[in-house]
Amino acid sequence: MLRFRSPSISSLTQEVQCTVRLLDDSEISCSIQRDTKGQFLLDHVCNHYSLLEKDYFGIRYVDPEKQRHWLDPSKPVVKQMKCQQPYTMCFRVKFYPQEPIKIKEELTRYLLYLQLKRDVYHGRLLCPFADAAYLGACIVQAELGDYDPEEHPADYISDFKLFPKQSLKLERKIMEIHQNELRGQCPALAELNLLQRAHTLDTYGVDPHPCKDFTGSTAFLGFTARGFVVFQGNKRIHLLKWADVSKFKFEGKTFYVIGVQREKKLVLTFHTSTPAACKHLWKCAVENQAFYKCAKSSQIKTVSSSSIFFKGSRFRYSGRVAKEVIEASSKIQREPPVVHRSQFGQSRSFTSLSHKQLIMNMEPLLPALSSSRENRDSSADNGLSALKDSVHLSPLKPSVTPEEVEIEERENHVQERREDEAANRTRVDEERREIHIDNEDEACSALTISDTAYSPCASMVPTPVEESQGGLDLLFQSPARLLKELHADPEMQVELQAERERELAREAYRQSLCSPSSGRQQMQACLRSAARLVVMATGLLMILLPLLLVLLESDLDISFLHDIRQTPEFEQFHYEYYCPLRRWFLCKLELMTEQSWGD
Repeated sequence: MLRFRSPSISSLTQEVQCTVRLLDDSEISCSIQRDTKGQFLLDHVCNHYSLLEKDYFGIRYVDPEKQRHWLDPSKPVVKQMKCQQPYTMCFRVKFYPQEPIKIKEELTRYLLYLQLKRDVYHGRLLCPFADAAYLGACIVQAELGDYDPEEHPADYISDFKLFPKQSLKLERKIMEIHQNELRGQCPALAELNLLQRAHTLDTYGVDPHPCKDFTGSTAFLGFTARGFVVFQGNKRIHLLKWADVSKFKFEGKTFYVIGVQREKKLVLTFHTSTPAACKHLWKCAVENQAFYKCAKSSQIKTVSSSSIFFKGSRFRYSGRVAKEVIEASSKIQREPPVVHRSQFGQSRSFTSLSHKQLIMNMEPLLPALSSSRENRDSSADNGLSALKDSVHLSPLKPSVTPEEVEIEERENHVQERREDEAANRTRVDEERREIHIDNEDEACSALTISDTAYSPCASMVPTPVEESQGGLDLLFQSPARLLKELHADPEMQVELQAERERELAREAYRQSLCSPSSGRQQMQACLRSAARLVVMATGLLMILLPLLLVLLESDLDISFLHDIRQTPEFEQFHYEYYCPLRRWFLCKLELMTEQSWGD
């Protein structure tokens, strides 16, 4: 059991238990003090891996409202965690490298590979059919090695659950690439090929934040090494490069993106489900902008969520930026550490790294999945579990009858024809668009990213969604359906009727103001307003002028008062007006005093 104590404060007696789930689904536990900062915990996990290129990674946790957060390295862990002890967190990739080939060590590439494998499984890394097949083949090559007809059955790809919707056509394509194109590649090379293909996709590095745009349509916001992106359906509708992003800000549930596009000011407005989700989105935006845009960490500034004085949140990214991380990686001179890869078929309680003598939590947070059908059922029932972000790649082979296989093949055949037609239509649309727009406009316009809509798992998005509310479908339903349900509510009918009556009253008042008889009333109201303004200004001058004279005639040694006293105008006022007035006032005061004493 490792214990950490902050060097700045004396050690406290009370300890806190923390469990961190790693990218290979193993778990390490440790005891920390109540004043231990997040950086200690992050360094602990990186030391467990012997990881030096640790700026790409972070620790994520979930609060009681199911809102996900990144652990702030500069703040104490206990002050950030609002849930009950023991604390459970996840070690994840926070900033995706723009060019994975520049990663120096194989260990870092392997951890990035594990993260991308999760992104593929949970639907965050959405891509076209050909790219999906290649990514799946790279995963199989890294897990199984070369294809061996004597060892691997005809349907060996079906043992893997690689994608949220894994069709028979996709499995056949993966099998073809695995057997022909990737033969002879070691796990490290297969993982590198996956990284090289994945980083060219539009959804690479996207942590999707669900929200609504100004029309009420569902959209997913994300931040990549290229800039700020927005996805709707199967299209990327916005790409605002970091050089064109001016500022991010939020107010309540509303998130604003201010930038420049085609030399014109652009303001994008989005609405989240909760204020906490909006603040988390804003913090992620600020961190990603600083990491990818700034050339040095010294250029990072503290930003505010609003331009109004004494209002809003203030936040500053405290780590190194991407360019500094790449420079530091190029200077690593040590012997490469041994990479302990998880073996095919291992259970979720994988403990091959236990030689570090760290306490492992043997109770998995999720039950092991026995079949793809059971996995779909459990995902539908427990889709809002905040820690589902850790399903390991394990063989999932359902037992089915020959009749079910025949029915499934028929359905897959129909589905294949539909997918081919959709792909042809998409290809034609792409060719037409390429004829009419140039490359620069295409980079910022709507771009089809896949044949299917971008819809990551509900538990994988940072925004909390109540299970009783029906998940993302009900939270982000269409405006027409929402209005229909609202109009069907009797209480809403009463409120609408009251609103109509108020609108009619306001309209009648506006018409009365436009009538000729109301012209004199408007003129009188304007005169009264002007008179009040003059009276207030006069009263203010009557108060401020005597106060200024008292300050000028006093002995206060203030620079601006001293400069006024040295002017000829003030000296003339002092000797010709102030001194005679003062003598007259003192004479009157003495006379009144003598009369009072005489009486």
